[in-house]
Formats: sequence, structure tokens, C-alpha cells
Amino acid sequence: MLPNVLQRSASDHVPVLADEVRDLLAVRPGETVVDGTFGAGGHSSLLAADLAGDGKLIAIDRDSSVRTYFDRFKAGTEVQARLLRGEFSIVLSQLAANDVRADAILLDLGVSSMQLDRPERGFSYAADAPLDMRMDSSAELSARELVNGADERELALTFRRYGEERYARQIARAIVRRRGERPFERTSDLVETVKHAIPTPARFGDGHPARRVFQALRIAVNDELGALEAALPAAVRMLRPGGRLAVISFHSLEDRIVKHYLREESRGCTCPPDFPICVCGHEPVLRELTRKPVRPSAREIELNPRAASAKLRAAVKV
Repeated sequence: MLPNVLQRSASDHVPVLADEVRDLLAVRPGETVVDGTFGAGGHSSLLAADLAGDGKLIAIDRDSSVRTYFDRFKAGTEVQARLLRGEFSIVLSQLAANDVRADAILLDLGVSSMQLDRPERGFSYAADAPLDMRMDSSAELSARELVNGADERELALTFRRYGEERYARQIARAIVRRRGERPFERTSDLVETVKHAIPTPARFGDGHPARRVFQALRIAVNDELGALEAALPAAVRMLRPGGRLAVISFHSLEDRIVKHYLREESRGCTCPPDFPICVCGHEPVLRELTRKPVRPSAREIELNPRAASAKLRAAVKV
């Protein structure tokens, strides 16, 4: 039985679905592990422990502020560790092109706790801060540029596509009207505009009224879905035969992409059903380890409410 990693102080960044990730990735000494979304290093610390001082860990993150967390992690581990800064799909593609191979790869998607817990980054609708939301602070496009520059139709499409916001059109119209008076600068400006744009009953419905709008802007600013679609095949190219891939998603759009990709790559023959024999010769690349997503336990959600929407899927390269 793996140790329960949830027995930590409330101030620690608790890695989501930690025991389940360790079970599915089944890291062994001597292997090479890639943490494609290092964040504060919670999952990396656990996977490095499974290497038992013999192996390599490659950490990837686009956020320059993770350097402090990585240095602390590296000082406390005996495995060979290096940090590569950049968007994970690009870094994984570069590693694969240079014949770097891995035995286990983890992608923990979405915004990290350390980003949410720093109000100045502008990810949270619960704190007044500059309207930013960039995971890479050197990137050109921020939420401020998007909210103040996109036309009404583009804003509505963004809120509907990435946030599944039912009042996308009303919110977009309200934003365009408000920025005609003065541009948006802070998260509180956007929160108030969203609140007044939707019907009163909806303000007291499922979660914070600005939650879906903030999610949509964050996904658009960081091109999260595009990066995920490119990262999955790059990760599989990196894996050795028998290598394992695990992905943690936090909303239905991410999970849908992961589910579809793993399922397609696990298929064998793609010939039409009425063909008497296979002529395509297609063989599966992956074998799914999780036919259905693994969800956090009630106990984990109680200790870490941010884990509530997490879904874990995994596969092995055949």
C-alpha cells in the first residue's frame, strides 16, 4: 500500500490524485520520468521517491517562477534532475526529436496551486489583481489585452467554447459597453461586469458567476487546448515500449481531448465493419489503463477541495 500523501500541512501544495498517479505510472528505479507540468513539484517529489535514488527526472514548466520550487526539489533528491522551461508540447516535441526517451510521463493540466495562490498573477476571481492570467509572464497576450481588444463576437465565442458559459453573448455585450467608458485593468472590474450582465437568479447558482469566464480567458490566453492536442502525440513519441502516460484534467474540454486521443491510439484495425479481412494493417500504439477516468475520493476532496473536478486517465505504450 502506498503511503497516503494527503497527510500534509494545509500550507503545502498537495498533489492531486497522488496515490493513483503513482499506482498507474508504477515508476521503478533506473527509469526516466518526465513531469510535464512541474508547478510546485508535488508530483515530482513523489515520483522521484519511487526512483529510489536511481534514475532521471525531467521537469517542464512554462512559468519562470517554478525555478525556486525546482531548486528546493533538486536539493532534496538523489536522482538526476533538470528543469526545462517552456510550453510542454514544444519541449516534449524537441526532446522526442532528439531521441530522448522516457519510461513515465505525467501531465497535470490547468492552473497550478502556486499560480492561484498568488493574486498578482490575476488567475483568481476571488481576489482583486491585475487582469493577467499568463502562465508564462513573458508572453505577449494577457487577459487584459484579450478583454479590451477582442470584438464582441470573438469574446462571446471564447466564453461559450472554452467556458461553456450560457450567458456568453450577454457578458460579451456588457464587456464591450463597459470598456467603451474605460478599459479593463483589474480582475474585480471584470467580475463586477459579469455579475451585472447575467440574470439575478444565475448569480446565486452553481459556483461563482465569473468562474466560467475566467476559465475561458485563461484557456484562450495560454492556448491550453491547442498545447494539449500537440503534447499528447509528442509524449507518446517519447515513451519507450512499455512506457506509461498519465494525464490529469480539470474540465470537460481537456478530458474530452485526452479521452479521444487515448481511445484512438488504442484502436487496432480501422477498416469498415463490412470488410471481410483487415487491409489497413493498423496496430494500436497504446493500451488504456483507465477505461473510465479515475476520480478523487471523498476524503481527498474533503482535504483538498481543488481536487473535486480532477479526472485521471492513463495508458501504456505497446
